Amino acid sequence: MFEETIEFIKSAYPEKKFIALHEPVFMGNEKKYLNECIDSTFVSSVGKFVDQFEEMVAEYTGAKYAIATVNGTAALHIALLLVGVEEGDEVITQPLTFIATCNAISYCNAKPVFIDVDRDTMGLSPAALEEFLQQNTGIKNNQCVNKVTGKIIKACVPMHTFGHPCKIDEIKDICDKYFITLVEDAAESLGSYYKGKHTGVFGKISVLSFNGNKTITTGGGGMLITNDEKLAKQAKHITTTAKVPHSFEYNHDIIGYNYRLPNLNAALGCAQMESLNAILKNKRELAKNYINFFYKHNIDFFTEQKETTVNYWLNAVILKDSQERNTFLKETNDMSVMTRPIWVLMSKIKMFEDCQSGDLSNSLWLENRVVNIPSGVTS
Repeated sequence: MFEETIEFIKSAYPEKKFIALHEPVFMGNEKKYLNECIDSTFVSSVGKFVDQFEEMVAEYTGAKYAIATVNGTAALHIALLLVGVEEGDEVITQPLTFIATCNAISYCNAKPVFIDVDRDTMGLSPAALEEFLQQNTGIKNNQCVNKVTGKIIKACVPMHTFGHPCKIDEIKDICDKYFITLVEDAAESLGSYYKGKHTGVFGKISVLSFNGNKTITTGGGGMLITNDEKLAKQAKHITTTAKVPHSFEYNHDIIGYNYRLPNLNAALGCAQMESLNAILKNKRELAKNYINFFYKHNIDFFTEQKETTVNYWLNAVILKDSQERNTFLKETNDMSVMTRPIWVLMSKIKMFEDCQSGDLSNSLWLENRVVNIPSGVTS
């Protein structure tokens, strides 16, 4: 049924016997910087490459501050702690997301509240958010209180799904009106822009990810970005085991976390950042080719919306129903073309099935139809 699609994807990767969903590409100074890092003996969380990587990401995104962490989940955990999420609080997010979002909320002993997404962005819906807050919450002492649970809704974590920006300015306006702190999950959207601004600079604090399957990689790694100097200092302190600076003594003033990115990983990140524009150009060309192909074959390819520039981290098609989706998945994977369905909704996962949800019609519709297709750099 999908023979032409399989052949087209294979033609984009002619040297591959097995076509992965998204594999890293190393086209620059990776080995040089790694060797330099090893020769320096500074391979742990202190070293020049950590500082350089943070500076490069801050400059690229337009954020004033960037703090490197061991992974994106750790970054999100710290972001939520820094904006005051505590035990018993609630955090609004979308059910159509990777589990790391909800895990980080759980690390704070808080609970997610699930709000629907928009079909055109696959990100948190401002309209659904506004409706939920109007019907279910009230403001008391400049805090948003959930009338159903009696809990404080402390933060909101929308995600830029597959690198496609959600309507983040509208979400921010709603959050501000309801005294909810906006924390952007920009883990998948390095190189994506909304109305001329890089994703991640709209929230009070935001996170990026550099996992092995991301647009650029540090092997594992994440980043907190913010324009708030106080938050940035707190982030660096708490991710460095909250050690009080001293030339030789070990004093710690609060519970901290060993979450800093090693210099070895940061060396890889610096080289990857140097190649980022070339990687993004290649990925956009692949997406353009996909758009033309799938349009001719009457298959809905997920494309960027007006006033956005998308990194096309993971390309996606939206099939007619779950049956066609399952056929597509089987035929492609049987032919060594890796594809995968979108995530199971977090509201269905055992640990979160008792969490409050709004109407999730769009999320359910997308869950049954969306498939990711190979998106790595082509030769």
